[in-house]
Amino acid sequence: MIVDLPDTTTNDINKKITGLREEGGAITLSRVLTLVISLDSDDALEDSIEAANFASREHPCRVIVVVHGDRKAPEPRLDAQLRVGGDAGAGEVVSLRLHGELADHASSVVLPFLLPDTPVVAWWPKGGPDVPAQDPLGQLAIRRITNATDCADPLAAIKSRLQGYTDGDTDLAWARITYWRALLASALDQAPYEPITSAVVSGLKDEPSLDVLAGWLAARIDGPVQRAVGELRVDLVRSSETITLQRPQTGITATLTRTSRPEARIPLARREAKECLAEDLRRLDADEIYHEALQGIEKVQYV
Repeated sequence: MIVDLPDTTTNDINKKITGLREEGGAITLSRVLTLVISLDSDDALEDSIEAANFASREHPCRVIVVVHGDRKAPEPRLDAQLRVGGDAGAGEVVSLRLHGELADHASSVVLPFLLPDTPVVAWWPKGGPDVPAQDPLGQLAIRRITNATDCADPLAAIKSRLQGYTDGDTDLAWARITYWRALLASALDQAPYEPITSAVVSGLKDEPSLDVLAGWLAARIDGPVQRAVGELRVDLVRSSETITLQRPQTGITATLTRTSRPEARIPLARREAKECLAEDLRRLDADEIYHEALQGIEKVQYV
């Protein structure tokens, strides 16, 4: 069910949410968090809601989408849309479109819709502020998720995350390489147990996940880590062998090879935003490994 509320107020929206609950019991009360999504336009609206609905099936939540509309509108205006039932995953979706001066006071508009006694997570599907924790919506949240992949300059965006980092920050680029990190770590848990002397991370130039992967390696090995442009692969070199994990850019199956050993084929498709978001909602504490990976980017050699 989708209900449009043009030119409305926060009080009227809350009354409508309560009315929908009393009429049909369509909105669950067992929600574990509030997810606030910040957008500058409608371009990514439906994709963001779809991702949030997917994640809400694992983490029942209230989703609040804030769209900064026409800031030059002569009068402040709030347009809202409510989605419940099959259109809202395991919870409800409250879309708020802010016009005029109201667009500069998003946190005040969002505040009445935050669920009591539940954590707040803020997500910027199209980039994110330089310092998420100082953003008005970010100040409401204990977990802040950005997306460097969709920035105009992904490398500059992921590098800037370190300067603006606060405990609780993360980026979808980090969740996108979870399985890559797990496979590489698992390969190193096997004999001959020698230290890594060097590493090369290769792939598309505008894929920040690979930059943060290289930073993760640089923070953990005593040797040079290079970031190259080319086929999608990671090479870990040690004295008696080289471990290579590679996958076609648009493929779904990766190959893990080691010197003098048979290769292994592993399912490793590129993770979609909805999968990364669901993972990021599983932990609400500070991600120290992500922070170390951001610091490690400074040690990476770009070739």
